[in-house]
Amino acid sequence: MSQVLVAGVDTSTQSCKVRITNAETGALVRFGQAKHPDGSTVNPEYWWKAFQEASEQAGGLDDVQAIAVGGQQHGMVLLDERGNVIRDAMLWNDTSSAPQAQALIYELGLAPALPDSNEPEGDTKDIIMIRGRQRWVQAVGSSPVASYTLTKVKWVAEHEPQLASKIAAICLPHDWLSWRIAGFGPVAEGEDAHLDALFTDRSDASGTSYFDAATDTYRRDLLALALGSDGAAHPTDEALAQAERIILPTVLTAHEAAPVKADPAIAGANVEGGCIIAPGGGDNAMASLGLGMKVGDVSVSLGTSGVAAAISETPVYDLTGSVSGFADCTGHFLPLACTINGSRILDAGRAALDVDYDELTDLALSSKPGACGITLVPYFDGERTPNRPDACATLTGMTLQNTKRVNIARAFVEGLLCSQRDCIEIIRSLGAPITRILLIGGGAKSQAVRKLSPSIFGMDVTLPVTDEYVAIGAARQAAWVLSGEDEAPQWDVALSGTETGRPQPAVYEAYVKARG
Repeated sequence: MSQVLVAGVDTSTQSCKVRITNAETGALVRFGQAKHPDGSTVNPEYWWKAFQEASEQAGGLDDVQAIAVGGQQHGMVLLDERGNVIRDAMLWNDTSSAPQAQALIYELGLAPALPDSNEPEGDTKDIIMIRGRQRWVQAVGSSPVASYTLTKVKWVAEHEPQLASKIAAICLPHDWLSWRIAGFGPVAEGEDAHLDALFTDRSDASGTSYFDAATDTYRRDLLALALGSDGAAHPTDEALAQAERIILPTVLTAHEAAPVKADPAIAGANVEGGCIIAPGGGDNAMASLGLGMKVGDVSVSLGTSGVAAAISETPVYDLTGSVSGFADCTGHFLPLACTINGSRILDAGRAALDVDYDELTDLALSSKPGACGITLVPYFDGERTPNRPDACATLTGMTLQNTKRVNIARAFVEGLLCSQRDCIEIIRSLGAPITRILLIGGGAKSQAVRKLSPSIFGMDVTLPVTDEYVAIGAARQAAWVLSGEDEAPQWDVALSGTETGRPQPAVYEAYVKARG
Protein backbone atom coordinates (compact mmCIF):
# COMPACT_ATOMS: atom_id res chain seq x y z
CA MET A 1 0.00 0.00 0.00
CA SER A 2 1.43 3.38 -0.98
CA GLN A 3 2.03 5.95 1.72
CA VAL A 4 -0.19 9.00 2.19
CA LEU A 5 1.81 12.18 1.59
CA VAL A 6 1.34 15.71 2.90
CA ALA A 7 3.42 18.84 2.30
CA GLY A 8 4.61 21.39 4.82
CA VAL A 9 5.80 24.73 3.47
CA ASP A 10 8.00 27.21 5.35
CA THR A 11 7.97 30.60 3.62
CA SER A 12 10.50 32.36 5.83
CA THR A 13 12.36 35.63 5.47
CA GLN A 14 15.33 33.89 3.85
CA SER A 15 13.84 31.10 1.75
CA CYS A 16 10.98 28.78 0.91
CA LYS A 17 11.25 25.17 2.06
CA VAL A 18 8.91 22.39 0.97
CA ARG A 19 8.90 19.20 3.04
CA ILE A 20 6.94 16.25 1.68
CA THR A 21 6.12 13.97 4.55
CA ASN A 22 4.57 10.61 5.38
CA ALA A 23 1.25 11.60 6.96
CA GLU A 24 1.21 8.67 9.36
CA THR A 25 4.76 8.74 10.71
CA GLY A 26 6.03 12.24 9.95
CA ALA A 27 9.03 10.77 8.14
CA LEU A 28 10.72 12.95 5.53
CA VAL A 29 10.09 11.74 1.98
CA ARG A 30 11.31 14.60 -0.23
CA PHE A 31 12.57 18.15 0.29
CA GLY A 32 13.21 21.30 -1.71
CA GLN A 33 14.43 24.80 -0.93
CA ALA A 34 14.74 28.07 -2.85
CA LYS A 35 16.11 31.42 -1.73
CA HIS A 36 14.11 34.60 -1.17
CA PRO A 37 15.60 38.01 -1.97
CA ASP A 38 17.25 39.94 0.84
CA GLY A 39 15.68 43.05 2.28
CA SER A 40 12.89 44.26 4.52
CA THR A 41 10.50 44.99 1.63
CA VAL A 42 9.87 42.29 -0.99
CA ASN A 43 7.60 41.77 -3.97
CA PRO A 44 5.49 38.73 -2.96
CA GLU A 45 5.84 37.33 -6.47
CA TYR A 46 9.36 36.28 -5.44
CA TRP A 47 7.79 34.09 -2.75
CA TRP A 48 5.60 32.46 -5.37
CA LYS A 49 8.55 31.78 -7.67
CA ALA A 50 10.57 30.36 -4.76
CA PHE A 51 7.66 28.10 -3.78
CA GLN A 52 7.43 26.78 -7.33
CA GLU A 53 11.18 26.17 -7.48
CA ALA A 54 11.28 24.48 -4.06
CA SER A 55 8.29 22.30 -5.01
CA GLU A 56 10.04 21.24 -8.20
CA GLN A 57 13.20 20.39 -6.25
CA ALA A 58 11.03 18.28 -3.94
CA GLY A 59 9.81 16.22 -6.89
CA GLY A 60 6.52 18.04 -7.37
CA LEU A 61 3.27 18.01 -5.42
CA ASP A 62 1.08 15.89 -7.71
CA ASP A 63 0.87 13.06 -5.13
CA VAL A 64 0.29 15.29 -2.09
CA GLN A 65 -3.12 14.96 -0.41
CA ALA A 66 -2.91 17.98 1.91
CA ILE A 67 -0.69 21.04 2.22
CA ALA A 68 -0.14 23.75 4.83
CA VAL A 69 1.99 26.90 4.82
CA GLY A 70 3.88 28.29 7.80
CA GLY A 71 5.44 31.67 7.36
CA GLN A 72 7.21 34.73 8.66
CA GLN A 73 4.79 36.74 10.76
CA HIS A 74 3.60 40.36 10.57
CA GLY A 75 4.47 41.06 6.92
CA MET A 76 1.91 43.37 5.27
CA VAL A 77 0.57 42.31 1.87
CA LEU A 78 -1.88 44.81 0.32
CA LEU A 79 -4.13 43.79 -2.57
CA ASP A 80 -6.35 45.89 -4.82
CA GLU A 81 -9.80 44.80 -6.02
CA ARG A 82 -8.25 42.84 -8.92
CA GLY A 83 -5.90 40.89 -6.65
CA ASN A 84 -2.80 42.83 -7.62
CA VAL A 85 -0.17 43.49 -4.96
CA ILE A 86 -0.30 47.27 -4.50
CA ARG A 87 3.27 47.70 -3.23
CA ASP A 88 6.16 45.57 -2.03
CA ALA A 89 5.31 43.75 1.19
CA MET A 90 6.73 45.41 4.30
CA LEU A 91 8.25 42.58 6.36
CA TRP A 92 8.57 42.14 10.12
CA ASN A 93 12.14 43.48 10.00
CA ASP A 94 11.11 46.76 8.36
CA THR A 95 11.33 49.20 11.27
CA SER A 96 10.31 52.33 9.38
CA SER A 97 6.92 52.18 11.10
CA ALA A 98 8.38 52.62 14.61
CA PRO A 99 6.97 56.19 14.89
CA GLN A 100 3.56 54.87 13.85
CA ALA A 101 3.72 52.22 16.59
CA GLN A 102 4.40 54.91 19.17
CA ALA A 103 1.61 57.09 17.78
CA LEU A 104 -0.92 54.25 17.99
CA ILE A 105 0.01 53.61 21.62
CA TYR A 106 -0.17 57.31 22.44
CA GLU A 107 -3.58 57.76 20.82
CA LEU A 108 -5.13 54.87 22.73
CA GLY A 109 -3.70 56.23 25.98
CA LEU A 110 -5.05 59.77 25.55
CA ALA A 111 -8.41 59.19 27.19
CA PRO A 112 -8.33 59.67 31.00
CA ALA A 113 -7.98 56.66 33.27
CA LEU A 114 -11.24 54.79 33.68
CA PRO A 115 -12.90 54.79 37.13
CA ASP A 116 -12.16 51.72 39.25
CA SER A 117 -9.41 50.63 36.86
CA ASN A 118 -5.75 49.96 37.52
CA GLU A 119 -4.76 52.43 34.82
CA PRO A 120 -2.32 55.16 35.88
CA GLU A 121 -3.79 58.65 36.15
CA GLY A 122 -2.21 61.76 34.65
CA ASP A 123 -1.56 63.46 31.34
CA THR A 124 2.22 63.37 31.02
CA LYS A 125 3.54 61.62 27.92
CA ASP A 126 5.01 58.76 29.97
CA ILE A 127 1.70 58.12 31.73
CA ILE A 128 -0.24 58.31 28.47
CA MET A 129 2.14 55.76 26.88
CA ILE A 130 1.82 53.38 29.83
CA ARG A 131 -1.96 53.66 29.68
CA GLY A 132 -1.91 53.14 25.91
CA ARG A 133 0.20 49.97 26.14
CA GLN A 134 -2.15 48.54 28.74
CA ARG A 135 -5.18 49.23 26.57
CA TRP A 136 -3.61 47.65 23.50
CA VAL A 137 -2.68 44.54 25.48
CA GLN A 138 -6.21 44.26 26.83
CA ALA A 139 -7.64 44.75 23.33
CA VAL A 140 -5.50 42.38 21.23
CA GLY A 141 -2.99 40.72 23.59
CA SER A 142 0.05 42.76 22.56
CA SER A 143 1.17 46.38 22.35
CA PRO A 144 2.20 47.60 18.87
CA VAL A 145 5.84 47.58 17.83
CA ALA A 146 7.31 48.34 14.42
CA SER A 147 7.22 44.64 13.48
CA TYR A 148 3.44 44.36 13.67
CA THR A 149 1.20 44.65 10.62
CA LEU A 150 -1.05 47.46 11.84
CA THR A 151 1.86 49.89 12.24
CA LYS A 152 2.79 49.27 8.60
CA VAL A 153 -0.79 49.96 7.50
CA LYS A 154 -0.59 53.30 9.32
CA TRP A 155 2.76 54.06 7.66
CA VAL A 156 1.26 53.50 4.19
CA ALA A 157 -1.81 55.58 5.08
CA GLU A 158 0.45 58.48 6.09
CA HIS A 159 3.23 58.23 3.49
CA GLU A 160 1.45 56.67 0.49
CA PRO A 161 -2.19 57.78 0.77
CA GLN A 162 -2.80 57.24 -2.94
CA LEU A 163 -1.91 53.56 -2.48
CA ALA A 164 -3.80 53.27 0.80
CA SER A 165 -6.98 54.36 -0.98
CA LYS A 166 -6.69 51.32 -3.29
CA ILE A 167 -6.55 48.71 -0.51
CA ALA A 168 -9.23 46.07 -1.06
CA ALA A 169 -7.67 43.33 1.11
CA ILE A 170 -4.91 42.99 3.69
CA CYS A 171 -3.22 39.65 4.29
CA LEU A 172 -0.01 38.12 5.61
CA PRO A 173 2.72 36.22 3.73
CA HIS A 174 1.36 32.76 4.55
CA ASP A 175 -2.21 33.86 3.75
CA TRP A 176 -1.18 35.17 0.35
CA LEU A 177 0.83 32.07 -0.57
CA SER A 178 -2.04 29.76 0.47
CA TRP A 179 -4.40 31.84 -1.69
CA ARG A 180 -2.06 31.49 -4.66
CA ILE A 181 -1.79 27.71 -4.09
CA ALA A 182 -5.59 27.61 -4.38
CA GLY A 183 -5.19 29.01 -7.88
CA PHE A 184 -6.10 32.62 -7.22
CA GLY A 185 -4.17 35.72 -8.22
CA PRO A 186 -4.42 38.91 -10.25
CA VAL A 187 -7.32 39.06 -12.74
CA ALA A 188 -8.37 41.31 -15.60
CA GLU A 189 -10.57 44.32 -15.00
CA GLY A 190 -14.17 43.33 -14.37
CA GLU A 191 -13.31 39.77 -13.26
CA ASP A 192 -13.75 38.45 -9.72
CA ALA A 193 -10.40 38.18 -7.90
CA HIS A 194 -12.00 36.03 -5.17
CA LEU A 195 -10.44 38.07 -2.38
CA ASP A 196 -13.10 36.58 -0.11
CA ALA A 197 -11.32 33.23 -0.54
CA LEU A 198 -8.37 34.51 1.54
CA PHE A 199 -7.97 32.58 4.79
CA THR A 200 -5.61 32.48 7.75
CA ASP A 201 -5.34 31.03 11.26
CA ARG A 202 -5.37 32.40 14.81
CA SER A 203 -1.60 32.29 15.29
CA ASP A 204 -0.71 34.52 12.35
CA ALA A 205 -3.73 36.80 12.77
CA SER A 206 -2.74 37.39 16.40
CA GLY A 207 0.44 39.15 15.25
CA THR A 208 -1.37 41.87 13.32
CA SER A 209 -2.53 44.12 16.21
CA TYR A 210 -6.04 44.12 14.76
CA PHE A 211 -7.14 40.59 15.79
CA ASP A 212 -8.15 39.54 19.30
CA ALA A 213 -7.23 35.86 19.73
CA ALA A 214 -9.11 35.64 23.04
CA THR A 215 -12.43 36.24 21.27
CA ASP A 216 -11.33 35.27 17.74
CA THR A 217 -12.54 38.56 16.30
CA TYR A 218 -11.04 41.25 14.10
CA ARG A 219 -10.88 44.72 15.63
CA ARG A 220 -11.85 46.83 12.64
CA ASP A 221 -12.07 49.88 14.89
CA LEU A 222 -8.31 49.59 15.49
CA LEU A 223 -7.68 49.06 11.78
CA ALA A 224 -9.66 52.25 11.16
CA LEU A 225 -7.49 54.07 13.70
CA ALA A 226 -4.43 53.22 11.59
CA LEU A 227 -6.10 54.21 8.31
CA GLY A 228 -6.94 57.70 9.55
CA SER A 229 -7.76 59.48 12.80
CA ASP A 230 -8.15 62.90 14.34
CA GLY A 231 -5.05 62.30 16.49
CA ALA A 232 -7.17 61.70 19.57
CA ALA A 233 -8.07 58.00 19.10
CA HIS A 234 -11.11 58.80 16.94
CA PRO A 235 -11.00 57.29 13.42
CA THR A 236 -12.32 59.52 10.67
CA ASP A 237 -15.61 58.56 9.03
CA GLU A 238 -13.73 57.77 5.84
CA ALA A 239 -11.32 55.47 7.70
CA LEU A 240 -14.18 53.69 9.46
CA ALA A 241 -15.92 53.07 6.15
CA GLN A 242 -12.71 51.80 4.52
CA ALA A 243 -11.95 49.49 7.46
CA GLU A 244 -15.39 47.91 7.06
CA ARG A 245 -14.90 47.47 3.30
CA ILE A 246 -11.43 45.94 3.42
CA ILE A 247 -11.43 42.15 3.15
CA LEU A 248 -9.51 40.41 5.92
CA PRO A 249 -8.78 36.66 5.64
CA THR A 250 -11.30 34.26 7.16
CA VAL A 251 -9.79 32.88 10.38
CA LEU A 252 -10.00 29.07 10.37
CA THR A 253 -9.91 26.90 13.47
CA ALA A 254 -6.88 24.77 14.28
CA HIS A 255 -7.74 21.75 12.11
CA GLU A 256 -10.32 23.20 9.74
CA ALA A 257 -9.82 22.68 6.02
CA ALA A 258 -9.87 25.76 3.83
CA PRO A 259 -13.09 26.16 1.83
CA VAL A 260 -11.03 25.83 -1.36
CA LYS A 261 -8.61 23.14 -2.48
CA ALA A 262 -5.26 23.46 -4.22
CA ASP A 263 -5.22 24.17 -7.93
CA PRO A 264 -4.45 20.74 -9.50
CA ALA A 265 -1.81 22.44 -11.63
CA ILE A 266 0.02 23.23 -8.38
CA ALA A 267 -0.71 20.30 -6.04
CA GLY A 268 -2.78 17.12 -5.92
CA ALA A 269 -3.12 16.46 -9.66
CA ASN A 270 -2.94 12.70 -9.04
CA VAL A 271 -5.10 12.74 -5.90
CA GLU A 272 -8.76 11.79 -6.17
CA GLY A 273 -10.81 14.69 -4.86
CA GLY A 274 -7.85 17.06 -4.91
CA CYS A 275 -5.36 18.39 -2.38
CA ILE A 276 -6.77 19.88 0.84
CA ILE A 277 -5.29 23.16 2.08
CA ALA A 278 -4.89 23.50 5.85
CA PRO A 279 -5.07 26.86 7.69
CA GLY A 280 -1.30 27.31 7.96
CA GLY A 281 0.16 29.59 10.62
CA GLY A 282 2.88 31.87 11.87
CA ASP A 283 6.43 30.54 12.05
CA ASN A 284 6.80 30.43 15.84
CA ALA A 285 3.48 28.65 16.29
CA MET A 286 4.26 26.21 13.48
CA ALA A 287 7.64 25.43 15.03
CA SER A 288 5.95 24.66 18.34
CA LEU A 289 3.58 22.29 16.52
CA GLY A 290 6.54 20.68 14.78
CA LEU A 291 8.24 20.21 18.14
CA GLY A 292 5.12 18.59 19.56
CA MET A 293 4.91 21.18 22.32
CA LYS A 294 2.08 20.95 24.84
CA VAL A 295 0.80 23.09 27.70
CA GLY A 296 3.70 23.55 30.13
CA ASP A 297 6.39 23.46 27.44
CA VAL A 298 8.55 26.46 26.57
CA SER A 299 10.98 26.60 23.67
CA VAL A 300 14.07 28.80 23.82
CA SER A 301 15.28 29.50 20.30
CA LEU A 302 18.76 31.00 19.96
CA GLY A 303 19.08 32.53 16.52
CA THR A 304 20.13 36.05 15.61
CA SER A 305 17.57 37.02 18.23
CA GLY A 306 16.43 34.98 21.20
CA VAL A 307 12.81 33.83 21.48
CA ALA A 308 11.11 32.12 24.41
CA ALA A 309 7.65 30.79 23.53
CA ALA A 310 5.31 28.86 25.83
CA ILE A 311 2.04 27.00 25.33
CA SER A 312 -0.77 28.22 27.58
CA GLU A 313 -4.42 27.16 27.78
CA THR A 314 -5.51 30.71 28.55
CA PRO A 315 -4.58 34.10 27.10
CA VAL A 316 -1.67 35.90 28.74
CA TYR A 317 -1.80 39.66 29.25
CA ASP A 318 1.46 41.47 29.97
CA LEU A 319 0.43 45.06 30.63
CA THR A 320 4.04 46.22 30.21
CA GLY A 321 4.00 45.00 26.61
CA SER A 322 7.14 42.88 26.99
CA VAL A 323 5.38 39.58 26.24
CA SER A 324 3.43 39.18 23.01
CA GLY A 325 0.09 37.49 23.65
CA PHE A 326 -0.06 35.42 20.46
CA ALA A 327 -2.16 32.34 19.71
CA ASP A 328 -0.75 28.94 18.79
CA CYS A 329 -1.79 26.47 16.07
CA THR A 330 -3.84 24.12 18.27
CA GLY A 331 -6.48 26.38 19.81
CA HIS A 332 -4.30 27.46 22.73
CA PHE A 333 -2.09 30.51 23.22
CA LEU A 334 1.60 31.22 22.62
CA PRO A 335 2.96 33.92 24.96
CA LEU A 336 6.28 34.94 23.47
CA ALA A 337 9.17 37.07 24.69
CA CYS A 338 11.95 38.12 22.36
CA THR A 339 15.46 39.47 22.90
CA ILE A 340 17.26 41.40 20.17
CA ASN A 341 20.55 39.81 21.22
CA GLY A 342 20.72 36.06 20.67
CA SER A 343 23.53 33.86 19.40
CA ARG A 344 25.41 36.98 18.27
CA ILE A 345 26.45 37.29 21.92
CA LEU A 346 28.64 34.23 21.34
CA ASP A 347 29.97 35.83 18.16
CA ALA A 348 30.94 38.91 20.16
CA GLY A 349 32.72 36.78 22.75
CA ARG A 350 34.54 34.86 20.06
CA ALA A 351 35.68 38.10 18.41
CA ALA A 352 36.76 39.68 21.70
CA LEU A 353 38.92 36.69 22.60
CA ASP A 354 40.00 35.93 19.00
CA VAL A 355 38.91 32.28 19.22
CA ASP A 356 36.63 29.94 17.30
CA TYR A 357 33.43 28.44 18.73
CA ASP A 358 35.10 25.29 20.04
CA GLU A 359 37.81 27.32 21.77
CA LEU A 360 35.16 29.60 23.30
CA THR A 361 33.41 26.50 24.66
CA ASP A 362 36.63 25.07 26.10
CA LEU A 363 37.46 28.36 27.80
CA ALA A 364 33.95 28.81 29.23
CA LEU A 365 33.79 25.29 30.62
CA SER A 366 37.20 25.75 32.26
CA SER A 367 35.83 28.54 34.48
CA LYS A 368 33.56 28.29 37.52
CA PRO A 369 29.84 29.14 37.83
CA GLY A 370 29.52 32.90 37.98
CA ALA A 371 32.78 33.42 36.04
CA CYS A 372 34.58 34.20 39.31
CA GLY A 373 32.52 37.37 39.71
CA ILE A 374 32.41 38.69 36.12
CA THR A 375 28.94 39.34 34.69
CA LEU A 376 28.01 40.26 31.12
CA VAL A 377 24.82 42.21 30.48
CA PRO A 378 24.65 41.48 26.73
CA TYR A 379 22.65 44.40 25.33
CA PHE A 380 24.97 44.92 22.34
CA ASP A 381 22.21 46.24 20.06
CA GLY A 382 20.02 47.68 22.78
CA GLU A 383 17.34 45.32 24.03
CA ARG A 384 13.66 44.54 23.68
CA THR A 385 13.24 42.36 26.79
CA PRO A 386 13.66 44.36 28.93
CA ASN A 387 12.78 47.37 26.77
CA ARG A 388 16.08 49.28 26.63
CA PRO A 389 16.56 50.35 23.01
CA ASP A 390 19.49 52.66 23.79
CA ALA A 391 21.40 50.32 26.10
CA CYS A 392 24.89 48.93 25.48
CA ALA A 393 26.53 45.75 26.70
CA THR A 394 28.55 45.89 29.93
CA LEU A 395 31.07 43.64 31.65
CA THR A 396 31.05 44.16 35.41
CA GLY A 397 32.86 42.73 38.39
CA MET A 398 36.31 42.64 36.78
CA THR A 399 39.35 42.67 39.08
CA LEU A 400 43.05 42.08 38.56
CA GLN A 401 42.55 38.59 39.93
CA ASN A 402 39.59 37.42 37.85
CA THR A 403 40.22 39.13 34.49
CA LYS A 404 41.18 35.99 32.62
CA ARG A 405 40.14 34.60 29.28
CA VAL A 406 38.33 31.63 30.81
CA ASN A 407 36.17 33.89 33.00
CA ILE A 408 35.36 36.31 30.21
CA ALA A 409 34.33 33.41 27.96
CA ARG A 410 32.15 32.02 30.75
CA ALA A 411 30.54 35.43 31.29
CA PHE A 412 29.53 35.64 27.63
CA VAL A 413 27.82 32.24 27.71
CA GLU A 414 26.15 32.92 31.06
CA GLY A 415 25.04 36.37 29.85
CA LEU A 416 23.29 34.82 26.86
CA LEU A 417 21.52 32.26 29.02
CA CYS A 418 20.58 34.75 31.74
CA SER A 419 18.98 37.04 29.16
CA GLN A 420 16.82 34.10 28.07
CA ARG A 421 16.07 33.30 31.72
CA ASP A 422 14.63 36.83 31.91
CA CYS A 423 12.18 35.92 29.14
CA ILE A 424 11.25 32.65 30.82
CA GLU A 425 10.63 34.37 34.16
CA ILE A 426 8.43 37.08 32.64
CA ILE A 427 6.27 34.43 30.96
CA ARG A 428 6.13 32.39 34.17
CA SER A 429 5.12 35.47 36.19
CA LEU A 430 2.06 35.92 33.96
CA GLY A 431 0.69 32.52 34.95
CA ALA A 432 1.89 30.32 32.09
CA PRO A 433 3.00 26.94 33.48
CA ILE A 434 6.57 25.90 32.63
CA THR A 435 7.43 22.25 33.21
CA ARG A 436 9.78 21.55 30.29
CA ILE A 437 12.32 23.64 28.37
CA LEU A 438 13.35 22.82 24.80
CA LEU A 439 16.53 24.48 23.52
CA ILE A 440 16.72 25.02 19.74
CA GLY A 441 18.34 27.29 17.15
CA GLY A 442 21.88 27.85 15.94
CA GLY A 443 23.12 29.00 19.34
CA ALA A 444 21.97 25.70 20.85
CA LYS A 445 24.73 23.93 18.91
CA SER A 446 27.29 25.35 21.35
CA GLN A 447 28.34 22.71 23.87
CA ALA A 448 28.92 25.42 26.45
CA VAL A 449 25.38 26.74 26.00
CA ARG A 450 23.99 23.22 26.27
CA LYS A 451 25.94 22.23 29.35
CA LEU A 452 25.40 25.47 31.28
CA SER A 453 21.71 25.92 30.43
CA PRO A 454 20.26 23.70 33.22
CA SER A 455 22.24 25.53 35.90
CA ILE A 456 21.06 28.94 34.65
CA PHE A 457 17.45 27.97 33.85
CA GLY A 458 17.11 25.99 37.07
CA MET A 459 15.73 22.84 35.45
CA ASP A 460 16.64 20.11 32.97
CA VAL A 461 16.80 21.14 29.31
CA THR A 462 15.59 18.99 26.41
CA LEU A 463 17.63 19.16 23.19
CA PRO A 464 15.74 18.38 19.96
CA VAL A 465 17.98 17.64 17.00
CA THR A 466 18.41 20.47 14.51
CA ASP A 467 15.63 20.24 11.94
CA GLU A 468 13.12 22.26 9.88
CA TYR A 469 10.48 22.54 12.59
CA VAL A 470 8.33 25.16 10.85
CA ALA A 471 7.98 22.92 7.79
CA ILE A 472 7.46 19.88 10.02
CA GLY A 473 4.74 21.73 11.93
CA ALA A 474 3.05 22.71 8.67
CA ALA A 475 3.16 19.10 7.47
CA ARG A 476 1.76 17.91 10.79
CA GLN A 477 -1.11 20.38 10.51
CA ALA A 478 -1.81 19.19 6.96
CA ALA A 479 -1.91 15.58 8.17
CA TRP A 480 -4.19 16.63 11.04
CA VAL A 481 -6.70 18.30 8.74
CA LEU A 482 -6.55 15.35 6.34
CA SER A 483 -7.25 12.87 9.15
CA GLY A 484 -10.38 14.64 10.38
CA GLU A 485 -9.39 13.75 13.96
CA ASP A 486 -9.77 16.03 16.97
CA GLU A 487 -6.08 15.74 17.89
CA ALA A 488 -2.96 16.22 15.80
CA PRO A 489 -1.08 13.04 14.80
CA GLN A 490 1.61 11.98 17.24
CA TRP A 491 4.92 12.14 15.44
CA ASP A 492 8.21 11.32 17.15
CA VAL A 493 10.52 14.29 17.73
CA ALA A 494 14.17 13.27 17.50
CA LEU A 495 16.19 14.35 20.54
CA SER A 496 19.94 14.61 20.88
CA GLY A 497 19.57 14.29 24.64
CA THR A 498 18.61 16.04 27.85
CA GLU A 499 21.06 18.20 29.79
CA THR A 500 20.92 18.03 33.56
CA GLY A 501 22.82 20.03 36.12
CA ARG A 502 22.69 21.53 39.57
CA PRO A 503 20.88 24.89 39.60
CA GLN A 504 23.15 27.87 40.30
CA PRO A 505 20.70 30.58 41.43
CA ALA A 506 23.54 32.89 42.48
CA VAL A 507 24.58 33.32 38.82
CA TYR A 508 21.17 34.63 37.76
CA GLU A 509 20.87 36.72 40.92
CA ALA A 510 24.19 38.43 40.11
CA TYR A 511 22.97 39.03 36.56
CA VAL A 512 19.71 40.60 37.77
CA LYS A 513 21.67 42.89 40.07
CA ALA A 514 24.04 43.91 37.26
CA ARG A 515 21.33 44.68 34.70
CA GLY A 516 19.22 46.60 37.26
